[in-house]
Amino acid sequence: MAISQPENLSYSDSETKEVSGNFSTESVKLETGENAGVDTSLERRTMRFVDWRVLPLLALLYSFALIDRINLGAAYTAGMGADLATSRQSSPEEVRVAWGAVQLGMGFVPTWGYLTATRILLGAFEASFFPAMVFIISTWLAIFYLISITMGGVGPILAYVLSLLDGKRNIRGWAWIFIIEGAITLFLGVISWFFIPDFPDKNKFLTHEQTALILRRIDEDRGDSVPDKITKSKVLRHLTDWTLWSYGVMFLCSTMPAYAQAYFLTLILRGLGWSKTAALLLSAPPYFPAIATSIFFSWLSDRTKHRGGFIVIQALICIVGLCLTAFSHNGYVKYFGVFLLNAGNSGTIPGILAYASNNVVSQSKRSIQSALTVSMGGIGGIIASTVYRAKDAPHYLPGLGVTIGTQGLLILLVGITHIHFRRLNNNVREGKLREPLEGQPGFFYTL
Repeated sequence: MAISQPENLSYSDSETKEVSGNFSTESVKLETGENAGVDTSLERRTMRFVDWRVLPLLALLYSFALIDRINLGAAYTAGMGADLATSRQSSPEEVRVAWGAVQLGMGFVPTWGYLTATRILLGAFEASFFPAMVFIISTWLAIFYLISITMGGVGPILAYVLSLLDGKRNIRGWAWIFIIEGAITLFLGVISWFFIPDFPDKNKFLTHEQTALILRRIDEDRGDSVPDKITKSKVLRHLTDWTLWSYGVMFLCSTMPAYAQAYFLTLILRGLGWSKTAALLLSAPPYFPAIATSIFFSWLSDRTKHRGGFIVIQALICIVGLCLTAFSHNGYVKYFGVFLLNAGNSGTIPGILAYASNNVVSQSKRSIQSALTVSMGGIGGIIASTVYRAKDAPHYLPGLGVTIGTQGLLILLVGITHIHFRRLNNNVREGKLREPLEGQPGFFYTL
């Protein structure tokens, strides 16, 4: 977590912070100076309430966004390839409520051409969801990813169960995968309309005192609890910050292994001789050890106030797993490699998002950073869909080689930003800079 210590910052009676008219009170008095009393009991209750109010639904939304993006491999394994006479090429991207309708419609496509059209629409409707969700999460709290990892493991099992509906109402099993999962997405989209809160200063479910507490916590961390206006000049200025682009490329590198596993694990398992049922069910276990590693590295990262080193460690674990999967001649060793791949990769994704969030100040810059980072992640999915070619089955060596290369690039970029941020932090401590970092007095970059 970035160390940000606003000096004597206080919103007194004469400096009231305006809150959206959607909120039950017209203003919030936020005190973060010496006289600000902190009710630790209220703080614990409030944060626990926010956790339960915000996290589960957002995590479910993201989980089914992920499942909707990656279920093409499961559907192909369940018989879609034979029915649509295709050789398995796909084009992924990132959501809004309309994606659920498109996902459901994919269950009724008669040809590969229609399926391609629905995938394009899925990407278009989904494009705004993840960056918006990351932005909201970064203004409230920063851990929801473990639920989505769990759902990632449940996805193949769910696909297998739905494929058992093969023949019901004269609909093939792979089509039921799209129909049921699309219907769930539609339902969650409607629910989210009523229950997903906006930003802290515009929420409708906290009391005046609780809202002030949340805003105080954000201001103590980075001093941007209330959004600043986004203008063209700000957007252009933010886009000239090379570190924002580096976060995006890091995220691209981290999504490559995730997309590779999601799209092609079932196909690799089939190529190694396992049956359709076994390939779908064996796709699930590699996700579960990732829960433990993600919890451990997230806890360690927060405890030490350090991000970069743990991202590098997890990237190295991912590389070991990729090498085993790519170069071992033993199918069971290849499968074990997938466990290491996922154990290393799953933690880098939230780690990079936290690394970027900790080192960006102002909500206008954060919105640009979120959109840029996640859009670059979508490019990672596009690359994965082109380098994992059907003709390279069942080993997919070119794709695995490219994925190993992206992990090396990730490590390099973390090293470059670490050196850059450490130098700037040292310059501030030594009084060599005239202006505070990110324009925020007391702010230091998280390494």
